[in-house]
Amino acid sequence: MATVPRTRALVLGLAQQPWLSRAITRHGMRLGARRFVAGETLDEALAVVAGLNKAGIEATLDYLGESVQDAGQARAAADVYLRMVDEIARRGLASHVSLKASQLGLDLDPNLALELVGRVVERARERGTFVRIDMEDSSRTQATLDLFGALRQRYENVGIVIQAALRRSERDLEELAKLGANVRLCKGAYLEPPEVAFPRKKDVDANYEKLLRGYMASGNYLAVATHDDRMIAAAKRAAQELGVSRDRFEFQMLYGIRPQAQRRLAAEGYRMRVYVPYGTEWYPYFTRRLAERPANVLFLLANLFRR
Repeated sequence: MATVPRTRALVLGLAQQPWLSRAITRHGMRLGARRFVAGETLDEALAVVAGLNKAGIEATLDYLGESVQDAGQARAAADVYLRMVDEIARRGLASHVSLKASQLGLDLDPNLALELVGRVVERARERGTFVRIDMEDSSRTQATLDLFGALRQRYENVGIVIQAALRRSERDLEELAKLGANVRLCKGAYLEPPEVAFPRKKDVDANYEKLLRGYMASGNYLAVATHDDRMIAAAKRAAQELGVSRDRFEFQMLYGIRPQAQRRLAAEGYRMRVYVPYGTEWYPYFTRRLAERPANVLFLLANLFRR
């Protein structure tokens, strides 16, 4: 296994330790989470979106939270998303909505998730915006795809995410192409067993380029979610060679990562969308960002010991 996956596994493993979780969350945003998280309130996040819009960059807004424990929590999360959709429309912001199905009850009851995510998608359709269902770890992949498939029969303003790290993703994209699905393609931020996901970075990269070219060729809309210059170049090259116009794909990056590259792509005339997360439940998201690059861990340590 390569150095980067080993580092990633170490960071994600440490992040599960209760003592470390308490230490980081106790100091909150001071440790550097604000670099990757827009704030803890909706108003803070909407202000970030407005700033991105002024720079010619669109957004997708995510209320952080995963795997709720009861139906009441799931319904409360759905209410937050309904308010979010209303506020995006009221303020005239260029922003989609991203959500995790486990936050809206997928682990409790797939029918509950269908009801609640369906309410959010319906409200978004009324307000003229779009909802992206995020992909979580591989234990939820099929249930998430099933949920998306059921919603896609009723709505066009709903999309899904596919992770290039997973071995099953080529087959999944073939099925999604038949549905005319709007897909965000990312590499994947979860630690998965080697029988489920490619363990080596070079294999994930090769699969990413293969999948993006294949899905572009299908004629369906593709969101190319990457910070990797090689993948960005591969997407530009594939679009040119396949004759795919710029209104049929977009680039996506995470808030706080490579902002100059985001502005550069927007200035080049590409649609650029930034994933903007917010909320008090930022710890799992923050640790995944730390695990992606050793430099992010150094950033945390620098803030930890800063006086």
